[in-house]
Amino acid sequence: MKTFLLFSLITATLYSSSTQTKNYKVCIVAFYNLENFYDTINNPAVNDDDFTPSGIKQYTSDVYLDKVTKLATVISLIGTDISITGPALIGVAEIENDTVLNDLVHHPLLNHRHYQIIHYDSKDARGIDVALLYHPKYFIPEKAEKLFVKMPGNSKTVFYTRDILYVKGQLAGETVHIYVNHWPSRRGGEERSSAAREAAAMVCKKHISGIFQKDPNAKIILMGDLNDDPDSPSITAVLQARTKQADTKAGELFNPWAELYQKGIGTLANRDSWGLFDQILISHAWLNRQQDGLFYHHQTIFTRSFMKEDAGRYKGYPMRTWDGNTYRGGYSDHFPTYLVLLKKLN
Repeated sequence: MKTFLLFSLITATLYSSSTQTKNYKVCIVAFYNLENFYDTINNPAVNDDDFTPSGIKQYTSDVYLDKVTKLATVISLIGTDISITGPALIGVAEIENDTVLNDLVHHPLLNHRHYQIIHYDSKDARGIDVALLYHPKYFIPEKAEKLFVKMPGNSKTVFYTRDILYVKGQLAGETVHIYVNHWPSRRGGEERSSAAREAAAMVCKKHISGIFQKDPNAKIILMGDLNDDPDSPSITAVLQARTKQADTKAGELFNPWAELYQKGIGTLANRDSWGLFDQILISHAWLNRQQDGLFYHHQTIFTRSFMKEDAGRYKGYPMRTWDGNTYRGGYSDHFPTYLVLLKKLN
């Protein structure tokens, strides 16, 4: 009962095909690429010179504080049409350090949620990392570590990318395993750079396989900006994620985003083409709707009109923070995504 009370999310009333009413608790799990979320202080250890007051982007405190407010605005709204408490878990990418995250979670729009932060610095050349924000009423972390991704290539071409964040904890009294990712970009071309993303996917695959060996019914959430679409080899061949729930077995991952992508729906746009890089994959254990624990209900790409370009060639695209080196005043060049998890009320 104590654990159940910790998970005091709002009650959702849904109707089955037999018109019977059932009550559920709701849990939102989200991911958001925050697009170059730097502080204004120069860090000699990383390449962040552009994001300083004297840099080419003239990244002043006023610009930074506006960026914080814009991100807090979006996060404060994610999933609130379903659960007024917002996300219990939010994976984030393209953040410089925990300083920017502390400013974000203590913004007046978010401060009342008391989000906590799990973050590690990585060796990424741009100085950007991933992190997990969690609502302490709904999630209790037990273990966290960073997983190093060794990039393919010889000593002259090898470079560092973002570490993968692994977190184990209790969500509504259930053990869950969470992976927050930001895989290597497509710079140099999709095909040429694919080996780097497959290397990142393999790190996840090996770690997840170790968990599945002990418990094929483990509840796993793999989220992130994968810089690949649902039909890319890193996801279909390396992770071996299934695109249909009926085809997903114990010890396998399900990708809820394939159908949306096939319809031309995405989270970012480039050259009149939509990509769906921001994905949240789940293990088979989430798919049984008859279980007593949390189960997967549906996926959503979160958008609002103010987050989109409203005119010109890029109308409908995410309104990004920067137009080259000019501050556009947008939110992010990615739309956030989230999953709705439900739990039956007794």
